[in-house]
Amino acid sequence: MIRTRTARALLIAIGAALLIFTTGRRASAAPWETKVDPWVLGTAAAGTTEFIVFLTEQADLRAAAGLPDKTQKGAFVFAALVDTAARTQGPLLAQLAALDVEHRAYWVANFIWVRAGADVVQVLAERDDVAHIYANPWVALDIEPQPEGESPAAVEWNILKVNADDVWAAGVTGDGAVIAGQDTGYDWNHPALIGAYRGWNGSSADHGYHWHDAIHSDGGVCGSDSPEPCDDNGHGTHTMGIMVGDDGGSNQIGMAPRAKWIGCRNMDEGVGTPTTYSECFQWFIAPTDLNGQNPDPDMAPHVINNSWACPFSEGCTDPNALKTVVENTRAAGIVVVASAGNSGPNCTTIQDPAAIYEASFTVGSTNNLDQISGFSSRGPVTVDDSGRLKPDVSAPGSAIRSSFPGTGYVNMSGTSMAGPHVAGLVGLLVSAVPELAGQVGDLEDLIEGSAVGLTGVQECGGIPGSQIPNNTFGHGRIDAFAAYEAALLTEVELLIYLPPVFRGP
Repeated sequence: MIRTRTARALLIAIGAALLIFTTGRRASAAPWETKVDPWVLGTAAAGTTEFIVFLTEQADLRAAAGLPDKTQKGAFVFAALVDTAARTQGPLLAQLAALDVEHRAYWVANFIWVRAGADVVQVLAERDDVAHIYANPWVALDIEPQPEGESPAAVEWNILKVNADDVWAAGVTGDGAVIAGQDTGYDWNHPALIGAYRGWNGSSADHGYHWHDAIHSDGGVCGSDSPEPCDDNGHGTHTMGIMVGDDGGSNQIGMAPRAKWIGCRNMDEGVGTPTTYSECFQWFIAPTDLNGQNPDPDMAPHVINNSWACPFSEGCTDPNALKTVVENTRAAGIVVVASAGNSGPNCTTIQDPAAIYEASFTVGSTNNLDQISGFSSRGPVTVDDSGRLKPDVSAPGSAIRSSFPGTGYVNMSGTSMAGPHVAGLVGLLVSAVPELAGQVGDLEDLIEGSAVGLTGVQECGGIPGSQIPNNTFGHGRIDAFAAYEAALLTEVELLIYLPPVFRGP
């Protein structure tokens, strides 16, 4: 596990060398090797490694798009995913048991996590029911919490900038919406977060169905499999504050203060893997009790914030490693918000999962002057040869004041801070128009269509910065009140059964 910058740099250097070596072998690779990530081939040659075995058969979720509401979408997707895994994984699980190697099965996409050596990699890759073997590297956050000076205000500048306070004035503060985050964990009883935590009833806490820990070993100060929300880094607590934070006094830091939040820890001291990210997505589709039993898709959130990335430089050598997982989550009627990344200012720097996917709603970062943050990654997406325009929208991400473990507040910067504004806005829209719950495409279109169009001089992917949308700001900086007003018009259309005017689920 990577614990220091020096260790990380060494691992990246070794990985790069292995990648060059294994890539060079591809010209004469055996057929089974073409199904295996170069990173896996290289690390397995050096000893035991972790990898993800994707089965050939994946669940067909196309029918979910035609279902009328989030409850039905969630139930259908959950049942289809579980059935596909149960029906197809048996022979592979039996072989893994016979090989006596460590493994864990998942259904969020039809795959199995395995820890083993090169001989097992080959045996599995030679199976007809195995489509691909992906890397499962340990990946560090691309920014680390760096507390800056506090600047307390009744309502923070970023919340005012996107006009969330005007939505509150109209009587909509997030009631009825459930917002989720997967991150370094959460300090659930922070004064700005406890009131909105779905596991808190005002006098006691019950964490089942409201919290999951995907870290099953080590775990820093939180340990492993923490039975209650815990944050061993600070990043997660800060992002959740931007979504729902409000201490009932002078710290009004969140977009949707009356929404409820649930959380999943996907990183161990700021370091996660594709498997821990996937495990959180799986849990959000159908949250479970604290024993991981009795999954219930009715307890799923309306939106998930993802302020993390899985870069090529740290072993995520196949950009499609999490694509099916994100698509399946969206099919369940859940908006997947992803931070664009902090590799700007050059073009084509939105290059890491989950921000690169069409199924993700990707967010760039702006400052208090509506200028693009220098660190904010730009599109288009070229790593998968799609040329996809990204980000979708932008939101404030420079010097954002929010909650930090303990009882304090700090300023932090990054697209990690921009994404939660959008997740919070989804909560406000679902609260205002409950019929929008599960209508992912409609929610995304409302936010894009109501954004403040922003332009610049940078041309990326052949799209001038003067054009809207562009690969710097996307459709522009979000405007919560404009989106709210557009949602009210949508409500009228929904109530009188007019044909949908948006792109649909």
